[in-house]
Amino acid sequence: MAEAILTRLLASQLYQPHTLLVSEPQAPRRSFLAQTYGVKVTDDNQQTLEGTEAVLLAVKPQILDKVVSQLSLEGVGDHPLILSILAGTPLNRLETAFPNFPVIRVMPNTPATVGVGMTAVAAGTQVQPSHLTLAHAIFGAVGEVVEVSESLMDGVTGLSGSGPAFVALMIEALSDGGVASGLPRAIANQLAVQTVLGTATLMKETGLHPGQLKDKVTSPGGTTIAGVATLEEKGFRSAVIEAVKTAHRRSQELGK
Repeated sequence: MAEAILTRLLASQLYQPHTLLVSEPQAPRRSFLAQTYGVKVTDDNQQTLEGTEAVLLAVKPQILDKVVSQLSLEGVGDHPLILSILAGTPLNRLETAFPNFPVIRVMPNTPATVGVGMTAVAAGTQVQPSHLTLAHAIFGAVGEVVEVSESLMDGVTGLSGSGPAFVALMIEALSDGGVASGLPRAIANQLAVQTVLGTATLMKETGLHPGQLKDKVTSPGGTTIAGVATLEEKGFRSAVIEAVKTAHRRSQELGK
């Protein structure tokens, strides 16, 4: 995810390569990042706090304490904005790790890789409007951004964080249905992917409610209503709702 964000920041020209510093412990990865993107690299996390406006914290949640223990926070002058994409890591833990720093908890999702992600941000106690403006600019480079209270972040995780896997599963099922109906796999995949992409784009651009779009496609006694009836019989909508709720609960468990 960190590399995806990096590529989009550069592609959008929000930052130039020489203004970005990436801290990476593995030498081969440092060389790759420097050669591929032209960014500055280091293996010293302390350097990321010196003279910077924002730090993207993208480490495994279980090593957060270890990473912070290696930093000298008291000597940092102007405190940069800490943007954390650590899954299940609440603001109170982040603010304890970075006392007096402005901290924003961030939940992006995988479509950020191609610039059509959905990112939710929750602001900590030290965050000012200028910090939120900066967060919107940074994550606006990878898609859309919404501000939520932290109490909603687990719900965001269950919906937009886990949602791409649910959508991928539906696309796979659509493709399998096409194959079961006699279509070649490649054509079935293409039809399924473009159908989902086109439907989402149509809804976004027209503002149509999902129910309205469904009604537009569903003619009396036709093929679509027959298929919808089967989905209802099999509990399709209930299964999706429960999947989001289950992912929500799991996010809550991980944050404890």
